[in-house]
Amino acid sequence: MPDFDVLVMGAGHNALVTAAYAAKAGLRVGVFERRHLVGGAVSTEELVPGYRFDYGGSAHILIRMTPVVRELELTRHGLHYLEVDPMFHASDGETPWFVWRDAERTARELEALFPGQGEAYRRFLDDWTPFARSVADLFNSAPGPLEMGKMVRGSGQGKDWQAQLSRILRPYGDVAREYFSEERVRAPLTWMAAQSGPPPSDPLSAPFLLWHPLYHEGGVARPKGGSGGLTKALRRAVEADGGQVFTDAPVKRILVKGGKAQGIELENGETYTARAVVSGTHVLTTAGALSPEHVPEAARRVRVGNGFGMVLRLALSERVRYRRHTEPESRVGLGLLIKNERQLLKGYGEYLAGEPTTDPPLIAMSFSAVDDSLAPPGGEVLWLWAQYYPYELASGSWETRTAEARENILRAFEHYAPGTRDTIVGELVQTPPWLERELGLYRGNVMHLEMSFDQMFAFRPWMSASQYRWPGVRGLYLTGASTHPGGGIMGASGRNAARVLVKDLTRRGWR
Repeated sequence: MPDFDVLVMGAGHNALVTAAYAAKAGLRVGVFERRHLVGGAVSTEELVPGYRFDYGGSAHILIRMTPVVRELELTRHGLHYLEVDPMFHASDGETPWFVWRDAERTARELEALFPGQGEAYRRFLDDWTPFARSVADLFNSAPGPLEMGKMVRGSGQGKDWQAQLSRILRPYGDVAREYFSEERVRAPLTWMAAQSGPPPSDPLSAPFLLWHPLYHEGGVARPKGGSGGLTKALRRAVEADGGQVFTDAPVKRILVKGGKAQGIELENGETYTARAVVSGTHVLTTAGALSPEHVPEAARRVRVGNGFGMVLRLALSERVRYRRHTEPESRVGLGLLIKNERQLLKGYGEYLAGEPTTDPPLIAMSFSAVDDSLAPPGGEVLWLWAQYYPYELASGSWETRTAEARENILRAFEHYAPGTRDTIVGELVQTPPWLERELGLYRGNVMHLEMSFDQMFAFRPWMSASQYRWPGVRGLYLTGASTHPGGGIMGASGRNAARVLVKDLTRRGWR
């Protein structure tokens, strides 16, 4: 008898979702994680005395569009979500405005600040909410080559679906200009769309903007105690159903015999056997754990890209105070801080030239405004995500240029909140090489693979592997950001993979 029914390689949030569903289905599950804690990029630790830092994703948005939390009873396992409202604080440094969970309130306030733009916002939501809902449905299922067309046709609800399709195929920057004449409204929405990676000029990128209505549907939330609250609850769910989770247990090899996955070998030489193996790591990590004859050429051709973003995580002795401040709203939501559209395009141009952007737009997160467990009384955690930063630099190295890039991020933020540097009491600087070394994110891409249309839906990570099975090796399954629907805190990949796995192993289908 094998040691387990299912062995899971890696303990990122998608891997833990798959493990939890498998354990809930009565399968004997073992999870093996190379780091000292579970969660991967969805984990939290006290890195500065009194201050809790997230290592990766912080805003829990898309997971609210899935049934994962309810089906796995994660609230019972200690997950407590805190609502974030306003969801976003948008600003060029002079004229802040807010995106509230209440779409009508958002539109009213926009109309008062920028006449005509509130009505444009209403029209945008009316035109694209059906499409956004269809996207959410697609995220929650294993993709097939025809699903995109069905989604477009089914999302029209009386609209001209052919006209809708022409917009979907366009760059998201063009679609934003079609709806919003005021750049102070358009630029933050475009900047939020850029979080998936492609710039606003890329064809076929419009969906990154067009699923914006989902924010009003599901809202934005934070686990109490940090982003890792989700993965801690997932670990408890796995263990409550008899699963075992091992940390400090890096996997060296996936054992294959007769074309079937048989188990894993750890770095320390220990081996464990199973009926099935699930890899929740980067697809290139999976490939590296297999013998070359089991790695198809398509796996070697996936496009990871040359870096993506960089994060400066700060512990502050005082609360953030913006120049144009609304207390506490400015500190609550994600700050979409962008001076104008040129700032984003200039940053992308510098990135293409192999240089870190000198004046980055920012996503500013000070979630101690909604969760006082993250910082001491009167203190603040501030996390600044910036784009774009190449993994391979045209000149110098990250060892010699990290301080320069860190200073440029801080200087960019002080355009909005002068004097912030004087309150810093601790920090973590996450460059692309840091993200690769510490979190296993190849070349610093937090999405694993580039989120271009040719690597999404039924093409992620490549077509013959898009159903969460590794082609050519029976019993080897995939989950994580390398698979559909990609990066971000959602859990849909983990749930989709679990559906396939449980059906294969139990023949009972999904319960």
